[in-house]
Amino acid sequence: MNPRTLPISLAAVAILAAGCSGGTVVNTEEAPAAAPASTSVAPTPPASNAHLANAFDYVAHPPGGTSYYFTSPSGTWACAIMPRVKVGCLSATNWPSAMGITGEPDSVTDAAGEATTPNALVLTREGTAQFVAIEQPEYSLDPGAAKVLPFNRILAAAGFRCNVQEATGLSCLSELSGKGFTFSPDGLVPQYTDVPAEAP
Repeated sequence: MNPRTLPISLAAVAILAAGCSGGTVVNTEEAPAAAPASTSVAPTPPASNAHLANAFDYVAHPPGGTSYYFTSPSGTWACAIMPRVKVGCLSATNWPSAMGITGEPDSVTDAAGEATTPNALVLTREGTAQFVAIEQPEYSLDPGAAKVLPFNRILAAAGFRCNVQEATGLSCLSELSGKGFTFSPDGLVPQYTDVPAEAP
């Protein structure tokens, strides 16, 4: 081998080795799998944990399994987080009638394929917010009323987070998909509204 070509050959081998080592690392494929969960969470959670409520204060154990129940400060809405499955809200004062949200549909198709009045708002782990008709008030605690989630406090549990703000209404988010809803009697916005970092 020509001594002048030896440095070039060694440099070429080093470049090839670097290229090969970068492409054969198995961990690089595993890291992105974990990243979507954290990247979908990163833009939407509160800037500070000071706004988090203690999830253990809202846990209940109905026959269907552990869930997290809360009511809005006004007592108008009752909601529940079904761990890693869905979060739903309904009227705490007007069940089983419509929720009374401006713009909600007059009817939806129920499980039997019949048109019926929607009486709940549901967000599944990977889906979008939808008005639905349910036969039992599964999003309200029975017996008794669920604990109130105070204004500007975030209940984060089992893949979902919810809050209630005076200015915007009640809001929930799927931490997996990044999809959510915010509603009040004035209407529904199909996205999560975070509690501002400066909120009291």
